[in-house]
Amino acid sequence: MPEDILINITPFETRAVVVEQGAVQELHIERSIQRGFVGNIYLGKVARVLPGMQSAFIDIGQERAAFVHISDLRQNRTERLNGSNPTPIEKLLFEGQSLIVQVTKDPLGTKGARVSTQVSIAGRMLVYLPFDPHIGVSQRIENEALRISLREKIEALNSPDEKGGFIVRTQAEQASDEELRADCEYLRKLWSIIQQRLRTQPCPSTLYTDLDLTQRVLRDMVTPETHNIIVDSRTATQQMKEWAEIYTPSVLDRIQLYTGTRPLFDTVHVDEEISRALSRRVDLKSGGYLIIDQTEALTTVDVNTGGYVGGRNFGDTIFKTNLEAAGAIARQLRLRNLGGIIVLDFIDMDNDEHRQSVLNELQTALSKDRTRITVSNFSQLGLVEMTRKRTRESLNNLLCEPCPTCQSRGSVKTSRTICYDILREVLREARQFNPKEFRVLASQEVVDLFLEEESEHLAQTGDFIGKPISLEVDPQHAQEQYDIILF
Repeated sequence: MPEDILINITPFETRAVVVEQGAVQELHIERSIQRGFVGNIYLGKVARVLPGMQSAFIDIGQERAAFVHISDLRQNRTERLNGSNPTPIEKLLFEGQSLIVQVTKDPLGTKGARVSTQVSIAGRMLVYLPFDPHIGVSQRIENEALRISLREKIEALNSPDEKGGFIVRTQAEQASDEELRADCEYLRKLWSIIQQRLRTQPCPSTLYTDLDLTQRVLRDMVTPETHNIIVDSRTATQQMKEWAEIYTPSVLDRIQLYTGTRPLFDTVHVDEEISRALSRRVDLKSGGYLIIDQTEALTTVDVNTGGYVGGRNFGDTIFKTNLEAAGAIARQLRLRNLGGIIVLDFIDMDNDEHRQSVLNELQTALSKDRTRITVSNFSQLGLVEMTRKRTRESLNNLLCEPCPTCQSRGSVKTSRTICYDILREVLREARQFNPKEFRVLASQEVVDLFLEEESEHLAQTGDFIGKPISLEVDPQHAQEQYDIILF
C-alpha cells in the first residue's frame, strides 16, 4: 500500500512519520540533546563480572554502565552453534579487560544500555558482520530462487581473505549488482575507519555513532511502497539529497522540500495523533475501543465493544469489533513504539473460525512492522501473548515523566483518606510532644472536608488531646500533601 514519509526539522528536535491512506502509522522522534545509543560501537572496559547471573557490566563512558549477558557474547554464540558446552562468562571476561561492544538496547528507566560483542553495521542493502563469516538473507525475502541468487552475488563480492560476512536486507530484493557492490565497499570502508580509531583512542571511548534520524529514514524506512519523502527544511533537504546521492541514489528523486503555508505535520494532524497515542483509551470507528496499559514488565491491551451494536447478533458484533481491533492494535504498537511482552485481551469468541480470522488479521497487520515480533495462538484464557523487540524508549517514556502528585500510581488518596491520615498523625504527635496548638497545612479539598463533613471528627480529636487544632490552606500542596506544625 502506498505511503509517504514526512520529516519535521527544528533546531531542538527531528520528527519523522510514516503516513498511509492519510493516517499516521509510525512516529520517530530524535532530540538533539537526547539522542539514542542503539547501533553505536564503543571500546569499553569490563567493570564487573557477575558469575551468578552470567553477565557483566561494561564501562562505555556513559552515565550508567552497560549490561552484557553471556548470550550476547560472540564466543558463546559460536559455541552454541557448534553444539559444544558453553564457557562460563567468568572465563571469558575479567575486570579491566578492553572490549568492543555495540549497543542493542537504549537505557530504559533505571537500567543501563544493553550491549553485545556481536558487532554489525547496517547499510542500505546489506548488514556487515566484521567478526562472522556467515552470509544470510532476510527472512522477509520469501522467493527461494531470489534468496539463492542474492546469496551467490554476495559470495562473489567476498574476497578469499575476507573475515567478515553479510546479511542481505529486504531492501536488496530489487537491487542491482552495482548497488550491492557499492554498499559492500561502503561498509568495509566504514569498518576500516573504526579499526583505525580502535588503535588510537583510549578506553572507554566511542568508535562509531549511528546515523541521525534523517539518514536512518533513507537507509531503513524507505520501501518500494514509499512514494515521497517530504521535508520542511531547505537545509536538511539538501543534506539528505547529498547523502542519498552517495549511499542511496535510488531514493534521490523521492526527496521533496515542503513549501506549503501550513506546518507540514498539521496537514496529517500529527500532534493530535501524538496526544491520542499518550492516552489509555483508543476509540475504534465502529464504536468499540481499546484500553492500553503500559507497565515496566509488560503491556496489556483490552478490547471492548463500547457502543457498537452493528452486527446481526451478539457473536457477529464481537467478531467485527475484534477484527477492527486487530488492525488498530498493530498500528498503536508501531505508533507508541511498545516493546517487550504484550498481552492482548480480545472479547471472548466461541467460534474457532472467528478466532483464527482475528489472529490472521492481526498477523497481517503486524507484518508491516519493521521490528521483530512473535505472536502466539489464543491461550486457554482467551488471551493472545506476543513479544515485540524493544530497542528504544516508548513514546510515553520519551515524552512523559512520572506524575509528581500520584507518584506514577495512576491514582491519589481521597480527601477523606488524607483527613484520617492527618488525625492519626495528630494523635501520634500529641503522645510524644506537649505543644500548645496544632496547625494543619493542607490542600483546599482537605480543609473544606474538615470544615464540613469531617468537622465533628476534628472537634472530637481536639477534645481528646486537649489542644486546639487549626486549619490553613496551602495552595502549593497537592491533595496527598500536608504538614502539621506544632506551636
